[in-house]
Amino acid sequence: MKNLLISAAAILALCACSVLPEQKPMLDLGNFALGHNIVVAPNPYMGPGSREATADELIEAVQSAIGDRLDPYEGDKLYNLGVSVDGYVLADVGLPVVLSPKSALIIHATVWDDAAGEKLNEEAHQIAVLEDFTAKTVIGSGLFSTRDQQIDQLSRKVALKLEEWLQENGEWFAVGEGEVEKTTISQEPDEKRNWALDFSFLTK
Repeated sequence: MKNLLISAAAILALCACSVLPEQKPMLDLGNFALGHNIVVAPNPYMGPGSREATADELIEAVQSAIGDRLDPYEGDKLYNLGVSVDGYVLADVGLPVVLSPKSALIIHATVWDDAAGEKLNEEAHQIAVLEDFTAKTVIGSGLFSTRDQQIDQLSRKVALKLEEWLQENGEWFAVGEGEVEKTTISQEPDEKRNWALDFSFLTK
């Protein structure tokens, strides 16, 4: 019993220290300013033990989260983002601790230099996120969170990871050459995409 109480206290301490996505400080993204924020979900795969979500729901949530996180950057050069939502798990009600699935979201992202009309990463970059570790999700977020809450939290985590990835590739965002007008990029999904989605990280 004593060990159980110690473990519970440790879990609550970790939860108390967690920082909400909107509370995290902005990063140094050089001359980055968000141009087009294109999100598609041509055929999102629903992982094991998941509640169902529509493509439109996933698109709206991810696009909104990316806009909330990246719109505040006021660099002097526009960069367009193309994001494909390709897989998700929205944990359903399951057995506590042992069998409760974890919520997850998988996207692939591409960055375009708006003025040059050029893609900066040759291959789309995959980002996979899990739900936050809290006292509630330890025994399955499906017991405590609605489907919409799960989508919202995962979308905000994806936006943060996307922001971090942009910073890791800071060489893309050199000093700009002044203001430019937005160009038009295709909003159609790439029909050649055939990514093998790996949900093995759910069990790690």
